[in-house]
Amino acid sequence: MNNQASNHFHFAGQDVVKLAGAYGTPLYVVSEDLIRQRCRQVKTDFLDQYPGSRAAYASKAFLSMAMCRIIESEGFYLDVVSGGELYTAVQAGFPMERVIFHGNNKSLEELEMAVSHRVGRVVVDHPEEIDMLEAAAAAAGATMTIQLRVVPEVEGKTHRHIMTGQKDTKFGIPLAPEIIEAAVKKAVESPHLDLAGFHFHIGSNLFEQEVYVAAVERVMTLCRQLQENLGLTVRELNTGGGYGIQYTTEDSPHPASYYTDAIMATVSACADRLNLPVPQVTIEPGRWIVGEAGITLYTVGAVKTIPGVRTYVSVDGGLPDNIRPALYGAVYGAVVANKIDRPCSETVTVAGKCCETGDILIWDLKTPPLERGDVLAVLSTGAYNESMANNYNRLPRPAVVLLTGDQARLMVDRETREDLLMRERRAEEIANGSL
Repeated sequence: MNNQASNHFHFAGQDVVKLAGAYGTPLYVVSEDLIRQRCRQVKTDFLDQYPGSRAAYASKAFLSMAMCRIIESEGFYLDVVSGGELYTAVQAGFPMERVIFHGNNKSLEELEMAVSHRVGRVVVDHPEEIDMLEAAAAAAGATMTIQLRVVPEVEGKTHRHIMTGQKDTKFGIPLAPEIIEAAVKKAVESPHLDLAGFHFHIGSNLFEQEVYVAAVERVMTLCRQLQENLGLTVRELNTGGGYGIQYTTEDSPHPASYYTDAIMATVSACADRLNLPVPQVTIEPGRWIVGEAGITLYTVGAVKTIPGVRTYVSVDGGLPDNIRPALYGAVYGAVVANKIDRPCSETVTVAGKCCETGDILIWDLKTPPLERGDVLAVLSTGAYNESMANNYNRLPRPAVVLLTGDQARLMVDRETREDLLMRERRAEEIANGSL
């Protein structure tokens, strides 16, 4: 981020006040250059260091057809968790053999879609899914490569809503021997399924490596047990993602290598100690790739001061374009883009425009004196903001602008009020019984 020699905030080399003027607000801004920088860090620090390893982008963080093209060109795989995400990848022309299909409750239609497109890996989340996928693959005369998602029973230090590795979770197959061994046996005996290995995910926005080490040790021990009891040789181990990023100055993020070096050292040590072959390891960063590569621009509206209590500064977006603060207390940093050179002499609370008391984007933000028309840039919104956007209070979803070098291009159009009615039948149609 470069402020250059003006009083405007610059992101990825571009004046965001000008972007707000050109495209309107609220506005998501995403930097292709920063996304590619992160991808290439993964390539240098992980893929090149550990030949045979794989990196998949967790598309739930942010997905569009253009994003698929960027990820494809960087040599990454793509992690999808629904038929809609898979459809986006299909329409973007993403190579299906590089797609990993997750999901804790895939429908039969979604599994048939995965089979029809011959996706590279299906991560099976529960034993019944083995039967469903076997039936879909048999009907299509296909053989599908699968991984079983298991629960490593470790807890990362993060909000409980984004913890996924603990024993009590909706995701994955429990490690109880009578459950996991039955699932493995069923998968191995399925004529149209090829069980390659296991997948786990322990949570999101994690800053410590120890929890990954503990999870790898648990799953590698499982591999040894299954080799002894069922003769299974595990070829692949997918360790998920969840690497933390910087949202505020209090966060201390790490390079991907902080996690991957610890993961690979543990995999190697466990394989040696347990007399196992070293499996091919896949990682699935999403937020770490795109989170800091995006910002959201707002225009300041009402400024209300409650003497001795608080000053509320309302912006033209809020909960519909960033639900995370209301959903699980996510904390963000921000700057006043058109007053970047002025001292931050005030403390304000940034409120959204929705009819909800909880529609607060940032509590107690230090800013210069604010007035209607100022442009606020909220930082590190590249992950989960656009992908979780909604139409609460019938607010249209923002546009997404992609920055590439000195160019700015629309990646996703701004939703219109007309778009909000696209799925509706007119009142007169209902009244006339013409539906």
